[in-house]
Amino acid sequence: MRPPARGAARLLSGAGLAAALLLPTAVPAHTAAQSGLSTADGKKGQELPPMPSVLDADAECTAASREKAQKQDWSRQRLDLDRLHGHGTGAGVTVALVDTGVAPDAEGLDGRVTADGSAAEDCVGHGTFLAGLIAGSATRLPGVAPGARILALRGTDTRGEANPALVAASVREATDAGADVIAVTVALPRRDSALTRAVADARRAGAIVIAAATPDPPTRGGTDEIPARVYWPAGEPGVLSVADMLPGGVRPDNALPTTGIDLAAPGAGVVSGGPRGDGHYLGAGASVAAAYAAGAAAVVRAAHPDDSPAAVTDRMTATAYPADIPQLDAYAAVTTVLGDAGTPAGAERTTDSVTVRDTSAADNATDRATLFVILGSAAVLAVLWAAFTLPRARARGWRPARAGGSAED
Repeated sequence: MRPPARGAARLLSGAGLAAALLLPTAVPAHTAAQSGLSTADGKKGQELPPMPSVLDADAECTAASREKAQKQDWSRQRLDLDRLHGHGTGAGVTVALVDTGVAPDAEGLDGRVTADGSAAEDCVGHGTFLAGLIAGSATRLPGVAPGARILALRGTDTRGEANPALVAASVREATDAGADVIAVTVALPRRDSALTRAVADARRAGAIVIAAATPDPPTRGGTDEIPARVYWPAGEPGVLSVADMLPGGVRPDNALPTTGIDLAAPGAGVVSGGPRGDGHYLGAGASVAAAYAAGAAAVVRAAHPDDSPAAVTDRMTATAYPADIPQLDAYAAVTTVLGDAGTPAGAERTTDSVTVRDTSAADNATDRATLFVILGSAAVLAVLWAAFTLPRARARGWRPARAGGSAED
């Protein structure tokens, strides 16, 4: 009966060898699969067309996307929108969006868009994309404030190039219309006196003004040679300046450098719709982050209607995840009870630098668990291999078996 035993030993030896060979590659492959979720739409291998913020001079309007996302992207999970919407949807609040315009009949906006003249024509598609992040009502890909209304205003020409005069006029129009939140998602490299006055008047009228901390990064060339500067109207007093962040909580490598950022929000690999068709796109940049913050401000305003604009922005920063740049926590902004000093009741805020909150920790824990399982399996196979092999080796006097016979023949 020795041959069957020897065959079993060889089988286990082969299994142990296979486990050893697989061990170096198993964990990296798992890690790569997890990291792919940070820049895609949640479905491994699916690609979505990018949503531009500016069109080339000879480019046609952004075409309808033929692709649809199958799952929520990381940004909505990070903002915990499912739980947030149990406490508010921004109903009754109007968000003025100053960008490339918004298509009033766009998928998921359900007739909640007011757009007059050129603001109702969105050739670029960027404004409509952002409107979906603020107030979209799609089941799988909702906006932060699906009960809010959008007042579409143009701050760019038809190709998406920002224009100071248009931005200033749009902020004034939003103020005259009584908008509760004004989101300026274009950023200007120089301060404009008319825009400064328009922002000050908007805040005096009771509007919460939120602005992208920087323009979206250029599609061509790097940003290494671009010096740090303040962009406008994000640099105006009382304006909530919002920058984009990656899933790990840090700014993208190609983000334009700036100072005075108040808040960071998801701004990479974000999914939303466009002005034509029912397909989806991927967007990125500080404009995306500012749109998310504007949606959160709408839900906060609806839940705390007596709060001043300064109180709303203070609430959003006080309840943010503590980091070098505080990270937007829409749920906490709505539900946290603040103390007299404007900090969460029962909590002391620290001025020391703290570690950036990284949502990839769960993925790392999964990787470690996978590694332990593989190592454990390899160890068990090694023990079983030794248990079957060593006694036979002793019986043969540690001599290899001859072909076609046993060691005792």
